[in-house]
Amino acid sequence: MANAPSKLLTAVDLAGTFVFALEGATAAIAGNLDFFGLLVLSFVTALAGGVIRDLLIGDVPPAAIRTWRYATVAFFAATTVFLLYRLIAQVPLWSIMVLDAAGLGLFAIAGTEKALEFHMHPFIAILLGTVTGVGGGTVRDVLLAQVPTVLRADVYATAALAGSATMIGARKLGLNSTVSAVLGGAVCFLLRVVSVWQHWNLPKVGSP
Repeated sequence: MANAPSKLLTAVDLAGTFVFALEGATAAIAGNLDFFGLLVLSFVTALAGGVIRDLLIGDVPPAAIRTWRYATVAFFAATTVFLLYRLIAQVPLWSIMVLDAAGLGLFAIAGTEKALEFHMHPFIAILLGTVTGVGGGTVRDVLLAQVPTVLRADVYATAALAGSATMIGARKLGLNSTVSAVLGGAVCFLLRVVSVWQHWNLPKVGSP
């Protein structure tokens, strides 16, 4: 049985929930969904990755539906986007990408941290951190009838994987959990942003 979630894990998880819910609501509006659809897409974008992680590690019911905080944060973010969309629509596209990269980094380290708290092997914790980061966006894209970003984007899941691995490596080097989490999140965020800026892509079959 794992200990109660740490304050660090809860704070990072809620921050990631808010950021990804904003991104999910923006995608819902771009997909011409109504207010209910916007709420649904915000919820799954923000929380599906964490639900998948919790089911895999045996933390049931998943935290996203066990407590009121996560759904409240997701719906608050969705409502904010709905009410202020005229202002949000003026935000440059690169800002949305940065927002998504921030959510990816937050969830990658939150997933890794929770896996470690449940005594998962470090390698499995890295994989679960990646699943937490990309799971919500994958479900969002499926609901919008799009090829998931994780399967077609330049460097996306790879950034989450690198951030989670950095966090584990920092812990192995003796750094405390907060510093390790910051380093892991920063690596994920920067790798994602720089990869978009520099048009980095993973190799594909037949590519030179």
